[in-house]
Order: sequence, then structure tokens, then C-alpha cells
Amino acid sequence: MSDFRDFVKAAASVVPSKRQLDWFETNFYAFVHICPNTFTGLEWGLGNEDPACFNPTELDCDQWVEAIKSAGMKGAVITAKHHDGFCLWDTKYTDHNIMNSPYGKDLVKEFADACRRGGIKFGFYLSPWDRNSKLYGTEAYNEYYRNQLIELLTGYGEVFHVWFDGSCGEGPEGKKQEYTYREYFDLIRKYQPNATIFNDHGPDVRWCGNESASTRHAEWAVVPSELCYYAEVQTPPSPIAGDLTHMENCDPEIGTLTNSMYSKGLVFCGAEVDVSIRKGWFWHPEEEPHSLEKLFDMYLRTVGGNACLNLNVPPDNRGLIDERDVKRLKELGDKIKAEFAHDHAEGCEIKRVETRSESQSVFELELPKATHIRYIELREDLTKGQRIEDFRIHFYDEKGEKLQEYIVYYGTTVGNRKICAICRDMWDGLISKKIRITITSARDEVHFKSIRIF
Repeated sequence: MSDFRDFVKAAASVVPSKRQLDWFETNFYAFVHICPNTFTGLEWGLGNEDPACFNPTELDCDQWVEAIKSAGMKGAVITAKHHDGFCLWDTKYTDHNIMNSPYGKDLVKEFADACRRGGIKFGFYLSPWDRNSKLYGTEAYNEYYRNQLIELLTGYGEVFHVWFDGSCGEGPEGKKQEYTYREYFDLIRKYQPNATIFNDHGPDVRWCGNESASTRHAEWAVVPSELCYYAEVQTPPSPIAGDLTHMENCDPEIGTLTNSMYSKGLVFCGAEVDVSIRKGWFWHPEEEPHSLEKLFDMYLRTVGGNACLNLNVPPDNRGLIDERDVKRLKELGDKIKAEFAHDHAEGCEIKRVETRSESQSVFELELPKATHIRYIELREDLTKGQRIEDFRIHFYDEKGEKLQEYIVYYGTTVGNRKICAICRDMWDGLISKKIRITITSARDEVHFKSIRIF
């Protein structure tokens, strides 16, 4: 058992980089999908589309940014090239680009400039799969891709997030492309060292595993290195295995460590949830945005579940964010502001009132007066590692004197941010002056960054 506790302590020592901490603080940002698909009605273009079809006559990137900001998002990632190979910037490596369309202007530059005018961060997605390039399926394609990546990394100012997916369809004569991801990532580190890299398997940010905003009950940012093929191992190889994996003997819902699982080491690699405001990734006139209730629930389960939310907002064939989406984004931003308008625990001391063991401790927080509590937001100090495995929340009576016996919230992981909605399906919150948080299991001593009450 002592050996196992050593394994657990080693897991607690894995910490994020500065760029990963900055990414977690961004927490909610936009995806922007626009290309010939916007005009053809497709989701995956074929690669043979005539650039002449791309003709947004009212395109306004400042309108996009205003709509994005109204939802409370702090950044945006534009699809510079999707699977059809059509490039939204003035690339010198293919004629299949926006400069040969009726629009005829560098849209990536326009959007990057609009993001900076609007005070939000700029990022881009460059699809590895290219259905237009005749080089796809050959080694020469990797050079082509690297050259385009350098153009985007060096021509548009500061980049906060570079997005790759694992799309790998067939090229000419059924050829599949072997991507040289390591070389791609080296270029990003060279030209944009502060940018996080999203890929299905890291190195900085990994995919949550679906596009429906379905996060895990226990979402860990510390994972086995074999799940993050491209990450540099941050701890020496050791027989430690993480959780939230699909590996044998591991329950992704519970997320406990077991000494029967083996790994080459652990890395810090948080989860991004990418989902669209509509059914499709590209604009289709017949689609409606998701309901406010669904979008707010996505926010609670992602931003409030130790992940970041990347919400796609596709411009229409005019080049504007659809009025229906603009309205829904504003409603979402207003809802988030209203629900989290006032932190009743601001300035209150978080007291550790009991230490039962290295993995079990009790904290209390007392408010100036009895308060109607709907949400309790917990944050760990990730500079010391993600450690909490299991916790319970009790509350005292309205005077803050008698501890109530029943648990008002049961949780597993905390990490960057855990928003605990207090029994919202049973009653509209509770009234209390004092709460107790019991850590029933942790990977070492727990360090809270903050506890906020709304």
C-alpha cells in the first residue's frame, strides 16, 4: 500500500505549463467555420469546389467579434482551411484560395485584426486532411503543410491556440497521409511559443472524445502519456496510470488510480469540448441554434467541469453571424452574468478545520450573513497539481451553527474549476451562512485557489 501511495503522490506532482494555465483562464472561446461549404450546403467539401462560389457580400468580422464577446467568450479560432483544402488567406502554395474568389481578400488577416480590435484572443485551425491537394498521400504534402503552417504562424500576430484534428481521408488513388505532427508542433513552439496546441492526443490540450459537450463525471487533466502521443513526458517513467481513459481496468466515470495499471509516465493535458451552436459546423439556413437552457448546461458541464468550451458560431452566406445566433449568444452571455454576478464569499477565509490524513481533509467557509446559495465554485491551485479525487459538501443551518447531516453535493474531480449546482433539480438552492467541504480522497495535500459562492 505504501508503494501505491507513492504512485499517487507522483501523480500529484504533474503540473501544467504557463501556456496551459493561460488556456484554462481563457475557458470559453469560439470556433468559426466558413468556407465553400457555407455556399454549397455541405459539411465536408469535396475539394473540387470552384473558388467563385465563395462570395459573402456583407462580410463583417467586427460583427462576428461583437457577437462572440456578447456570450462572454474570450477568444476565437477560425477555420483557415477545412478538409476541402480551400484557404482563407493569401497563401502562395496553392491557387485554391480566397484570393481567387469574388471576395478576394485575406479573411484570416481581417479576422485576426478584428479580434485584436475587440480585445479577444486569435487562433486558427488548419485541417491536416486536404481533398484538393494533389500532393496528399505523399511525403511532399508534409512539406506543403508545414509551409502553410509557417505562413499562418508568422503573418497574423500573436496566436493563442492552434487547432488540429485527426482527419485523415484518402488522397489520389486511395493514398493515406502519414502526418509528421512532431515537425508541425516544433514549428508552433518556434514561432508561437505561447500558443497551446490542440490535437486529439495533445500535447497541450486534448479532445474530450465527442462533439456533444458530454464531459465525464470525473475529468482529469493529468493523464497517461500514452494517451498523449505527442506530449513530452513530464515525469520519469513509472508504473502509474491515470484515469478518464479507455484503458483496461480503468473506469472513466470514477477515475481512480489502481496499481494494476501501468504507464510510461503522466502528463498534464486538459480537455477541450468542441461543439456547435447548431446541429452542423457550417451554416445551413434551415437549422436553429440550440436552446438557451441547453447552451447554459453545456457551459456548466464544461467550463464548470475542468475543461474549456470551444463553441462554434458559423457565419452565413452573407458573411454575417445569423441574427438567430446573435440573439442566442447575447442571451447566453446575459444568463452567465446573471447567475454569477456576485460572489458572496469574496474576502472570506477558507479554513482547513481538520486533517485526517494526506488524502483526507475538511475545509469550512463562513459568509458574512446567511445567503441563498445556488452555486459553489471550487478551484484547485494547479501550480501544485490536480489532486482532489472525491469530495462532499454539507451546509450549516441559517445561523451557521448546526451542521446538517445530509450531503447537498457529491463530487469527484475539481481541477481548474468545478461549478457545483446545488440540488437545482430538487429546490432552488439553499440558505446558509456556512458550508463544509470534506475531501474524502486526494492525491496528496489539497490546495484551493479559490472558493466562490453565488
